[in-house]
Amino acid sequence: MDKKAKKRAEVLRKKIDSLQHRLNGAREQMDDPDEVTDLEDEISAAKEELSEIKNS
Repeated sequence: MDKKAKKRAEVLRKKIDSLQHRLNGAREQMDDPDEVTDLEDEISAAKEELSEIKNS
């Protein structure tokens, strides 16, 4: 992995961590059920991008 890919992977890990915390909070409150699915979609997209970076 080059320097740019490592930096992108680090940013994605932080984003996934942040989204996971938001998802936990959204599940506790359930004010907006669509928010939970949106956050889950964002997390899966970020994880997919991270795995693509790792595999390249």
